[in-house]
Amino acid sequence: MDLSILGYQFMQNAILSAFLGGIACGTIGVFVVLMGMPFIGVCMSHAAFAGALLGLWLGFNPLLGAFVACLIAAAIIGPLADRGELSPTTSVGVIFSLMLGLAFLFMGLMPGSKSGALELLWGSILTNTRSEVILLGIVAAVVVGLVIAFYKEFQATIFNRDMALAVGIPATAIFYGILFLTGATITVSLRPIGGLLIFSLILNPAAAAYQLTYNMKRMFFLSAGFGVLSGWIGLMLSYLFNIPSGATIVITSSVIFAIATFFSPKRKVKRWQKAASRFN
Repeated sequence: MDLSILGYQFMQNAILSAFLGGIACGTIGVFVVLMGMPFIGVCMSHAAFAGALLGLWLGFNPLLGAFVACLIAAAIIGPLADRGELSPTTSVGVIFSLMLGLAFLFMGLMPGSKSGALELLWGSILTNTRSEVILLGIVAAVVVGLVIAFYKEFQATIFNRDMALAVGIPATAIFYGILFLTGATITVSLRPIGGLLIFSLILNPAAAAYQLTYNMKRMFFLSAGFGVLSGWIGLMLSYLFNIPSGATIVITSSVIFAIATFFSPKRKVKRWQKAASRFN
């Protein structure tokens, strides 16, 4: 690998984007995994994609469109998950279908070349500008800062929302805040990773970390580390083999998950529990 490439602005932006995006996505992923809400994240990632395409179609900033769409999705998903007569999975599935349909509708209505839409679809970390890197850094700092500041409140809400409410913790507000942070993280990661792939970078590092530890703090550190590692290795492979960066980053995160699962101590515990159950 020619290290002189590191002297170029676009590569420096890409490396920083992979670092900051890995931290933000990995941190948010812990909430997604521990709260058992992967489908909500999928829905919000497609809402961001639809909002970004609307921005491209109507001529305003696609990131603004993605952010507003995520806010709207969170405002709908939150009450549905809390009070919907249908199961949360069914309710979110309906919203997901709507967002997916809108995304491809807006793409079809866009005149001329669809290159901008395809870039948002598959991601292009090598085209990130310095202002986008700064925005990604702000969101990553906010996400990590809030986790540090309100760790006990997050922990209680994840463990049992009803119990958290009973002891005076605003668990509902925290749940809505997690949805908001998920939307913000997805929005700023849309261009480097891609609308159809971003949720995998949120889920895979956290799922890998979950395989290796029972400690929530350690899980945050591992997940963020796996997110950064996925970004850097994927970026390197993308450069070396001239293949799409977003897809390469997500595939790398999947490989890390597979390795973590293979070496997981939880896997051995489950095997022991199955063996013990045969004698009961």
